Amino acid sequence: QVQLVESGGGLVQTGGSLRLSCAASGRTISNYNMGWFRQAPGKEREFVAAVNQNGGRIYYADSVKGRFTISRDNAKNTVDLQMNSLKPEDTAVYYCAAVRLTGSSIRENWGSYDYWGQGTQVTVSS
Repeated sequence: QVQLVESGGGLVQTGGSLRLSCAASGRTISNYNMGWFRQAPGKEREFVAAVNQNGGRIYYADSVKGRFTISRDNAKNTVDLQMNSLKPEDTAVYYCAAVRLTGSSIRENWGSYDYWGQGTQVTVSS
């Protein structure tokens, strides 16, 4: 079992920045691909970013490309999401997730992930 706990959410103005952190426990995350997803009220959970086991491959949703940066530290068992130039449409609950399987159809599909955190709220005011 892997337990994931997100932190760092909050309220920020348009154009501001936040850094989300996901701390894992129970097992090392070095064997897992890690992803960030978000879910806004009334909308489906959507893929934001993912990083492979060793951090060598990184993927972003088009909507966040150039603004968000995902990173991982396997020694600390953490995954971060740096969010810059935030927009009101980025408002959502953000979730960290872990998956053993690999592939584009896996990493962008929230249903493929094995473990999830409880989420952290990000609100961007206009």
